[in-house]
Parts: sequence; C-alpha cells; structure tokens
Amino acid sequence: MLNVHNLSISFGGEYLFDEISFRLNPGDRVGLIGKNGAGKSTMLKILSGEQEADEGEIAKDKEVRLGFLKQDIDFVQGRTVVEEAQEAFEAIKNIEREIDSINQQLAEREDYESQSYSDLITDLSEKTHQYEILGGYNYQGETERILQGLGFERADFDKLTDTFSGGWRMRIELAKLLLQNNDILLLDEPTNHLDIESIIWLEGFLKNYAGAVVIVSHDKMFLDNVTNRTIEISLGRIYDYNKPYSQYLVQRDEMREQQLATQKNQAKQIEQTEKLIEKFRAKASKASMAQSLIKKLDKIDRIEVDEDDNAVMNVRFPLSVQPGKVVLEAEGIGKSYGDKHVLQNIDLLVERGSKIAFVGQNGQGKSTLAKIIVDEISYQGEMKLGHNVQLGYFAQNQSEYLDGDITIHETMINAANEKNRSRVRDMLGSFLFRGDEVDKKVKVLSGGERNRLALCKLLLQPFNVLIMDEPTNHLDIKSKNVLKEALKNYEGTLILVSHDRDFLQGLTSTVYEFKNKKVKEYLGDIDFYLEQRKVENLREIEKKEKVAEPVAAASKNTGKQSYEDQKRLKSLNNKLSNIEAKINKLEKEIKEIDLELAVNYDETIAQPGFFDSYEAKKDKLEKLMADWEDIQLGIDEIS
Repeated sequence: MLNVHNLSISFGGEYLFDEISFRLNPGDRVGLIGKNGAGKSTMLKILSGEQEADEGEIAKDKEVRLGFLKQDIDFVQGRTVVEEAQEAFEAIKNIEREIDSINQQLAEREDYESQSYSDLITDLSEKTHQYEILGGYNYQGETERILQGLGFERADFDKLTDTFSGGWRMRIELAKLLLQNNDILLLDEPTNHLDIESIIWLEGFLKNYAGAVVIVSHDKMFLDNVTNRTIEISLGRIYDYNKPYSQYLVQRDEMREQQLATQKNQAKQIEQTEKLIEKFRAKASKASMAQSLIKKLDKIDRIEVDEDDNAVMNVRFPLSVQPGKVVLEAEGIGKSYGDKHVLQNIDLLVERGSKIAFVGQNGQGKSTLAKIIVDEISYQGEMKLGHNVQLGYFAQNQSEYLDGDITIHETMINAANEKNRSRVRDMLGSFLFRGDEVDKKVKVLSGGERNRLALCKLLLQPFNVLIMDEPTNHLDIKSKNVLKEALKNYEGTLILVSHDRDFLQGLTSTVYEFKNKKVKEYLGDIDFYLEQRKVENLREIEKKEKVAEPVAAASKNTGKQSYEDQKRLKSLNNKLSNIEAKINKLEKEIKEIDLELAVNYDETIAQPGFFDSYEAKKDKLEKLMADWEDIQLGIDEIS
C-alpha cells in the first residue's frame, strides 16, 4: 500500500530521523510511539504529503486514499454538525446538486418531444445510477451512525459547529475521516478529546477496519486494544515490531538484554585477542601470528546496543505559603447550561493537604466544578476559599492558551516576575527545552511539547492548592511518570481530574464520583473506589453508566435492579457492533463491484459465477440490515 524508503528530515542541523524505511500493508494497525518531540506528528505530516522530507521517498499505489486527523483543525463557520460531517461525501453531494438541477429543468420545460428534453432524461438516468453506485441512498444513515458512535445526540445534528468546544469539533473531524472510506488512516492523538464510551466505540471501529491505520497515542490501553504493530521513533532511528505496545516493550527490553550480553562476551574475546597480539608482537618468531590476529580483529563486526532515549523533564511543585486548615468550602453549588443541569446542590469541604481525584463520565460536571473553584465561570450557590489560599490551575486545554506567534523563551519571560525572571532558562531546561530550542516559535511545537511548556509556565506563579484537569493529555509515557512523581512529592492540596487509572494510582487518597448532577465521596484511593464499585478499571465504570441508566428506569416498575435486562442489553450491543462491522465490509465489497461494472462492464460480467456471487452479497446485505433493525428495536425496547 505504502512504502517508505531511506527517509530523512532535520531541523536546525539535527536529524529528527535519518534514513528510516518501513512498509504499510492492509490490516496493519500501527502504534507510532516515542517521546514528545521525537518526530511522530512530523512523520504523519510527511506520510500525508502535507510536509516534504529532506531525503528519501514515499511510494504508494495511485488509487490509495489517505485520511489524516491532525491535532489542530480549522472549520468553515456557519455549517451544522451533520453538514460538516457530510463534507466527507463530496462526490455524492456534487451529483446530488446535478440531479436537483436536471429535475428543476425538467419541471420548468414543456418541450417533451424535443431531443434536448430526451437528453436530460438520459442524463438524469445516468446520474441517478452513478449516485446509487457511490452510496447516495445510504450516506445520510451512515453519517448519523458514525456521529452517534462518537457521542453526538440527534439533537446535536442541526447545531452549528461554532457552538461546540475544540474537543467536540475534533470528533466531527474524526467522523468525516471515518466516513470517507480511506485506505490509510493517519490519526494524531485521536482519543484526547473522547470519553470512555466513544473510545471503546472507536476501538471497535478500528479493529474491523480493512485498510491500514497509523496511530500516534500515549494511551497504553487504547494502543494495546487496537494495534498489532509498534514503530518507535527514538534518537533518529525506528524500532519496528509486529506487537502491540505492551508486548513490544517486553520484547525490546529482552532484545536489549541479549545485545548487552552478546556485546559483553564479544568484548571479552576482543580483550583476550588484544592481549595475545601484544604478547606475540614481542617475539619475532610470532610476528606473523600477531598480524593474522590483527586482521581477524579488524574483520569483527562490533555489536552495538540499541540506544535508549532516557532524557526526562525534571519537575517539582513548590508550596508557596502554608494556608489555613480549610482551603475551600462550597455550599449549594449548582450550574446549568441553558436547560441542561450539570450540577445541583453540591456541598464540599476540602482540608489542607488533601489529595482528591474527580472521576466520572464526560459531561457529569468534573471540569465544571474545577472551573467554579477557580472562579472561571458563573454558578449558583456559595464558594469560599480559606485563609492564605493561592490557587494554581491547569486546564484541560491549557496549551491552547499559549500564543503561537512568540517563542518558548518569550512565553516564559512574559509570564515571569522580578523574582523568577532570572530562572526562566533553568526552568525551561528542566522541562527539556535546552539551548537554541528556547527560540522556537510555540506554533511549531508538538502537542506534548506545548503541554510541557504550559506546565513550566504554571510554576511561575505561587500556589498551595493545585487543580489539574486531564494534565496528561499529549504527554508521552515517560513524562507522565515524571509528572506523577512530582505530584506525589507535592506538599500542598491537589485536585486531579483524570480518566487514567495508572496515573491516579498512589496519587490521591479521596475520590469524588460525579454522577446524575451529584458528587459522592469515597474515602480511599482509586483502587479502593474501583473495589467499592466492583469493577477493575475506570473504563468499566464509565461504560456501565450508559448501560445502567436505561435499565434503572425499567427497574422502577419491578422494584428491583433488572440484572437480566442489563445482561441482555450488553449482549444486544455486542451483536449490533458485529453486524455493523459486517455491513460495512459488505457495502464496501458491493461498492467495489459496482465501480468495476461501471468501468469494465463486459469483462466483469464474463467472470464465471459473477451474477450469483453479486446477488448473494446483496441478499446477505439485505438480511443483515433486517437483523440490525430487529436488534436496534430490542435495544430501544429495553431503553
């Protein structure tokens, strides 16, 4: 499908990657990994044709269609969600307009016997056939299915894209990409703005995707669930293994251990040979043997051990001043967005030194309460900060507030005060911005590098209560671990909004669960909370809520929790996903046959058993669509 050969690119005289080669095949689901700034997003841009490499070439089949989900997107204003998503069907929309134009002309004309009228009828027939072949009668239903899979409600379809946050607009862009039937998908951090339900839906979609997928992500579970191959970019080289992320790490460690052991044995042999050479050199009778050993030594291929990039940022969150015992007290807090109530009558008391995790589904009010605490949005009720409280706040989209047109150094200098201005370069160095790198414009930084800069900038202000909303978005796995260690050592009060169980483990001692406009307190760490909820991970919690809510409504009539309904609903949802995957595959096969018919009709129908096979596919599709309707009715019945 796509061949990369001896690809090199450099910035400021340093190679980001040097003479790397690999091939993408159908069915490859590649996790492209590496530390922030290693060149992952750059690689995707080069593969997409958006950026040129300094050297090397990329060869792909002419018919191969490629879709690229970038971290930064631009939308045309004035379009609704469904209109923007349907931009994926440009060819269909063009034919639709042509058909409308022909129908308009036919309605206005009365020269029914004329040749031009007859030509219009012929044109209409051809366009209608073409429209059917391209899937014109299915694209609206397909658009709705993908949008709903990514978390949109039907009520959202006719809303303008301008009214949605960056995260939701990213979902619209992802929907467009998934609707285009590309052969290769390039996805840059696709899960950053998705809730658990949408991530699980996307995992299912990508598992059944027939083409090739290249994913840049720092979500270990997502990579393990979706990918079957890992390519790591490290120190200008790539390491390519046909394993998902976690298995790749084990295999790479084993390989490095083998290399080290082999290198150690070789070093011993070389040392012994060198001793013999020195010994024989001293004797004239053994000079020829010494020369022979020298030649043998020159021919040895020295074993090299794969280098590992262990550079990590150095983070420490200092305490500004000691606050009073109670750092914040909330009473009767409520927040509504129009008719939608997010929080109702919330009471909260946070004491000095508390380490708190906010968990729950997206849209349940976690980020909203964080914004209320820092007085960023209006609310009902009363929020009081304690004596000497100084708030530090890291928003979910903190890096978006950075000015892209100034440099890293200017960003820090502008935010610094007289006391810490002289320390700016040292602070940047701790966050891996060293030497000339500080003169880079912010707009050229990767998502992870921007997040590192936003964290560094946060340290310029004094605080003793730190509120962080999804701080690990875009951060590579090593940086996540460093941040976690820094937060463990932080002596102040911490409130952390996160979906990442690995990150939360050992960090907090209290969990607040957000659900149905309320907050429930669990006096223990994240493992205690999950144990209380009888699940293994946060994904299960967030997945269960959507299943459990409709069941709860049905249960009110019986007076007890309907376990059987819950079990049946889970089974039906699994069946629905399987059928949707089969429908997608079959529709694609039929579409390819229709295109063959349109281009090489005589040759195609001459193939033995063609019509029997073609009709069998159509019959199977019809049956699958009927099964889909039956299962959907079953789900609606329970809901």
